[in-house]
Amino acid sequence: MGKGNGLYQLRKKNNEAVAVLGNGLVLAKEKNLKYTHLIWDFNGTVLDDVAVGIESANALLARCELAPIPSADAYRSLFGFPIREYYERLGIDFSKTSFEMLAPIWVEEYLSRADRAELNAGVRETISRVKALGIPQILLSATEIGMLEKQLSSLGMGDCFDEILGLDNIHAASKERLAQEWCLAHPSARPLFLGDTDHDFAVASAVGQDCVLFSGGHQSRERLQKKGGAVIDRISDILFYLS
Repeated sequence: MGKGNGLYQLRKKNNEAVAVLGNGLVLAKEKNLKYTHLIWDFNGTVLDDVAVGIESANALLARCELAPIPSADAYRSLFGFPIREYYERLGIDFSKTSFEMLAPIWVEEYLSRADRAELNAGVRETISRVKALGIPQILLSATEIGMLEKQLSSLGMGDCFDEILGLDNIHAASKERLAQEWCLAHPSARPLFLGDTDHDFAVASAVGQDCVLFSGGHQSRERLQKKGGAVIDRISDILFYLS
């Protein structure tokens, strides 16, 4: 027998607590299901910047004389990492314009609109509740670190995370190396990752950790579900996996 909260059931197996999702997937298998850290993604998870992302991409496409992304659904079906491959799916021909030339143009377009992006619903409250549980919170992003810190400051979020990890460039290729370095520096940690793209799932898998995906970000629920992991529709639902 087990007890559940709508997202998973707790069962006893070999004297261990096991979290079993509705589809039968084991999320965690450890005494007391104890995660030591929560590792947040930023864009699309903490920050609701999907509309800004679409507008910025369309401005870039206009400069390349390409058709715009027609809708949020179309955007969520196309967006992904590495960003270079996402641009190729948008129709950009790198034989005409290099990725290195386009990257700063996108950053310029994004930053001109970024102040319109707000936090996703429930983010502040969830951060406070996780802090009350005594669980350190890390922000791990494929955003360039200086840009990331400025955005956090403008949102009044500069002091919300125990660590802030971002890239040293604007090319947004992957944050896997940052995750690997963090895990090597914290060998006894059992972090839970929270993100909104299949890249977040891949990063967590690369370091042997669990990941919960949020359906309200830059990729569709259908794409996220194909990874076979847990998908939540509200940021606050992450608390079910931590408490």
